[in-house]
Amino acid sequence: MGNVRVRRPKERTLTGALVTLRTVRDSDVPQLAEIRRRPEVYAYWRGGEDLVAAVREDLAEEGTETFAVLHEGRVVGAIGWYSEDEPDYRHAGMDLYLSPAVHGKGLGTDTVRTLARHLVEEHGFHRLVIDPAADNAAAIACYRKVGFRPVGTLRKYERNADGRGWHDSLLLDLLAEELT
Repeated sequence: MGNVRVRRPKERTLTGALVTLRTVRDSDVPQLAEIRRRPEVYAYWRGGEDLVAAVREDLAEEGTETFAVLHEGRVVGAIGWYSEDEPDYRHAGMDLYLSPAVHGKGLGTDTVRTLARHLVEEHGFHRLVIDPAADNAAAIACYRKVGFRPVGTLRKYERNADGRGWHDSLLLDLLAEELT
């Protein structure tokens, strides 16, 4: 698993008010694994004992594009997106994690807003979704600042980090005209 080659599109950079989103590079993987290792992040992202391999697997997932989140020139997290391209249901979804060292500084909101604008303006998505753990109040507050609204609870949606049981997630969506 540690030998998974990461195929990514041509490097792209998106600029927010506080962050820069840049296509993930191989050299970012160790930093992202260290962020994922932090208990506050691992609780929601997991990945087993070999987090370098887990990050590489996530980056290699077909149909996703992942950006490193940079603040003051340092990698502080990652945000990725995927799409449902069936014309009658077309939408995009996103997932992210940030280093606990930058929590509470507005970087999460800027990261989500920057990617959301890109997905609406450059890709023409009219609807975006995100599904944090229902107990992740900080993430939910961040997404709501961008304009996401709760749609419903996904019951026992995701396995717990310890592998013993399941937890709920909250489905939120954002219509293009609601983006703040």
